Amino acid sequence: MAEIIKMPKLSDTMEEGVIANWLVKVGDDVSSGDVLAEIESDKATMEYESFPSGKLLHIEVEAGKSAPVDSLIAIIGKEGEDIKSIIAEAKAAPAAKTEEKSDNKPQPSGPKPEPVKSAPKVEAQARPAAKAQSAVPKEEPDGRTKISPLARRLAEERGVSLRSIRGSGEGGRIVKRDIENSRSHVAQIERSRDVEVNQMRKTIARRLSESKFTAPHFYLTIDLDMDRAVEARKSINEAIRPEKISFNDLVIKAVAVALKDHPGVNAGWFGDFIRYNEHVHIGVAVAVEDGLLVPVVRHADGKPLTQISSEVRDYAKRAKSKKLQPQEWEGNTFTISNLGMFGIEEFTAIINPPDSCIMAIGGIRQEPVVKDGEIRIGNRMKVTMSCDHRVVDGATGAQFLNTFKNYIENPIVLLGMSEI
Repeated sequence: MAEIIKMPKLSDTMEEGVIANWLVKVGDDVSSGDVLAEIESDKATMEYESFPSGKLLHIEVEAGKSAPVDSLIAIIGKEGEDIKSIIAEAKAAPAAKTEEKSDNKPQPSGPKPEPVKSAPKVEAQARPAAKAQSAVPKEEPDGRTKISPLARRLAEERGVSLRSIRGSGEGGRIVKRDIENSRSHVAQIERSRDVEVNQMRKTIARRLSESKFTAPHFYLTIDLDMDRAVEARKSINEAIRPEKISFNDLVIKAVAVALKDHPGVNAGWFGDFIRYNEHVHIGVAVAVEDGLLVPVVRHADGKPLTQISSEVRDYAKRAKSKKLQPQEWEGNTFTISNLGMFGIEEFTAIINPPDSCIMAIGGIRQEPVVKDGEIRIGNRMKVTMSCDHRVVDGATGAQFLNTFKNYIENPIVLLGMSEI
């Protein structure tokens, strides 16, 4: 009996996938465990192994094409087996589900509304056109367009249609500058290209639109004294060469420890209930060529800085080559987005569901500050936390940020809680 191979669901947010490459062709023998294809989800490109054994009888979705999750992509069976009815049934199933959903929609009860009478037809009245700033080119008595000889020659050389040009010369006469401006305008309009949206960008658009327009966002910004953090990082990196930690690693650790002190922030909205997480899993936004991935540092509150640093570097490297596994980008309870390395001093981020908060990290800047009654150069950094008001209130978010501030401004307290 032939078996249908369906588009697998490779992530919790995947709705359709793209066949990046078929590693077998119709007629090939396939054993259980053989890799059939490379499939691009919204977050990674992964190998798809076959469960049944047999001969590849049919490929429904060619390489480079997309298909919804659970739809037919191939058929494996015995050589010579008739699969026409199987293909027809597999294609009909999604349509049947759609019709069933449509039929199950509640119908309005009560008396049927009377048909609405159409409004009486009103004939449109012609109105005089508004006078344009530049006159439409007038015609000479012999029917020719008013245009200077030079402008006419330029128009012929450059293939410019005179019908689309308004003359700026006397009496609407087309002159040289009108031709040149027209060509410049056309050139600017034609400089564009259309690129098909990939699965990752589709998912980013859908999920963040849902978050932005569903979760009531509010924002809390705090300015941090980073002098001690700068000194601590320098000392740590001198002591643990060749490994290096970043300011982002310090932020992850400080956020994770602060979340243990404020479980009301380490939570998520699930419609009928709010989930308060006892574990702390920090999602770290990583920019990749096609968009954004958020690998997760699990139990970050209990990990030393060097381990956090090593994991983040590894995640970033594999994210950019699409080598992350599904379990490495799922389960976050709080997210951090850092654009400081790009020279951004302050920004706001959209909450990454199901988290209730995301922290946007700006760059460290040097500026004059007053300390102990004296003006000196200090290191400052702004962070802005976006909060879902359904879960986190303003006071709760502010208290968390002040705890985070205490840890990041006094790294000796932070580092004393775990090994470096």
